[in-house]
Amino acid sequence: MTAAVPGVGSQAPDFVARNQHGESLRLSDFRGRRDVVLVFYPYAFSGVCTSELTALRDRPDLAAAAEVLAVSCDPMYTLRAYADSTGLEFGLLSDFWPHGAIASQYGVFDADRGCAARGTFVIDQAGVIRWSIVKPISEARDPDDYLRALAELHPGLG
Repeated sequence: MTAAVPGVGSQAPDFVARNQHGESLRLSDFRGRRDVVLVFYPYAFSGVCTSELTALRDRPDLAAAAEVLAVSCDPMYTLRAYADSTGLEFGLLSDFWPHGAIASQYGVFDADRGCAARGTFVIDQAGVIRWSIVKPISEARDPDDYLRALAELHPGLG
């Protein structure tokens, strides 16, 4: 069952997932170390998703400011092929099994389509959601919004 989208100011739901290299990653491992931009996207290899994720790849200022983690319900091996074909080096996390469990925790799992909606959460080093946006599957997000949210956390960043 999909929960409600957690609000700004609430603790980010913790999770463990495997990245495109098969490495296990826990969201709470970043606490006290880095802010996180958690980006849910519907499908690897789809047009809008690829344009969004390659835009993130091409923003070294974003990677310097926060850990970028992108989550889809695709299997790990699909994410590896996707990362290799597009040059994505940040973490692509598989929410394949239990299918959509992480997206459900964040209120962005589309059960009818079996994929994540376009939700983004900026999470501070204390694990608190400081900014979020959820858009329709067909509508791309703007990475400048993520940088503005991070700049509010760290005024010297902007």
